[in-house]
Amino acid sequence: MADVLTPEQRRKNMKSIRSVSKLESMVSRELWKNGFRFRRNTKNLFGKPDISIKKYKIVIFIDSCFFHQCPYHGNMPSTNTTFWRKKLNRNIERDKEVNHYYKKRNWNILRIWEHEVKDDLDRVIQKIMQFIRKAKLKETNH
Repeated sequence: MADVLTPEQRRKNMKSIRSVSKLESMVSRELWKNGFRFRRNTKNLFGKPDISIKKYKIVIFIDSCFFHQCPYHGNMPSTNTTFWRKKLNRNIERDKEVNHYYKKRNWNILRIWEHEVKDDLDRVIQKIMQFIRKAKLKETNH
């Protein structure tokens, strides 16, 4: 199916998509307020994690329900399905590759779904803080 937007409209639309989502910003702000220090969207780490602490081998990803095909909210668009199926399936495969990469290297990896942040930000922050504390303890005891 042909694109319903002109090339200029599509370009403008795609330019408005930010690499850092509002959800990532909300989570980061809360973690920072609680005294946690980290890097965001670390380009030199595989998969460009949303939050990372290299010293303690911690990577955290906040996955979009649509782009990472959440089992509860992931849906397939009804138009241009061949394109979207290929793209979304590749995202799922890439997530598996990233998980394997970090697990193989004994990193601490956490994935959070977009809907978890939207449903209960406080619970997600508690979960992440507990994950970071546990990972720090593990790395300092090695």
